[in-house]
Amino acid sequence: MVNLKNYHVTVRHFVLFLTFLCLGCAQQKQYVTRIEGRQVGITSAQPQTPGIDTFIKPYREHINEDLSTVLAYSPETLEKSKGEWQTNIGNFMADVTLAKARTVFDPREQKQVDICLLNHGGIRAIIPKGNVTARTAYEVMPFENSLIVLALKGEQLLEIAAYIIKEKKPHPLSGMSFTIGKDGNPKNITVNGKPLVPADTYYVATSDYLSNGGDNMVFFKKATASFDMDYKLRNILIDYFKETDTLVVNHDERISIER
Repeated sequence: MVNLKNYHVTVRHFVLFLTFLCLGCAQQKQYVTRIEGRQVGITSAQPQTPGIDTFIKPYREHINEDLSTVLAYSPETLEKSKGEWQTNIGNFMADVTLAKARTVFDPREQKQVDICLLNHGGIRAIIPKGNVTARTAYEVMPFENSLIVLALKGEQLLEIAAYIIKEKKPHPLSGMSFTIGKDGNPKNITVNGKPLVPADTYYVATSDYLSNGGDNMVFFKKATASFDMDYKLRNILIDYFKETDTLVVNHDERISIER
């Protein structure tokens, strides 16, 4: 006959042993004692790792092919270094951004984008005369900035004109024009050819960086509404290049000086 009493005692001791063992394990802490790393070369300036170049080569070639495909033609060199209050590349970028903003914002919100203001420093390369590619857009706009439309009162558009005069930089501007008076203040401000009304609401296309007050454009932080178009400024340029045979560059005077 099996001795059940001794059996139960044995089982009970075994369970207690496992319990104490688990508790002991639970109290143990893990520590990082060493971190090791090694350099994996993927460029010509670094030691190459066998197989890496073979692996990325087809991707690199595909990307280069896409970036090098000719999309349009520029009839002149567009650059930001020539022009006191406006430049040909600034006019071009502001005009294209305003036009594209209207195609997405106007149908969605049943309102019209009135002007576009970008920043002079955001333009990082020229658009040379000749063939234009997607790589051109990446060189001009290397950042991941997105299109934002802000609702501003006419009072803030007065601040925009005063800001441009104070900065003395040819910030890209489209849809708005004004004269710098002899006293250094803006006058004769028009929006789409009509006199500015300080109490009216206007819709301004800009970048997400500037909409948050970047480059000291604090007037954008006074917006009564903000609309994220989920549209990269770089993609705006690329889409325009794809749709256009020859770039259209306007040389109209947007900022004049009172004589």
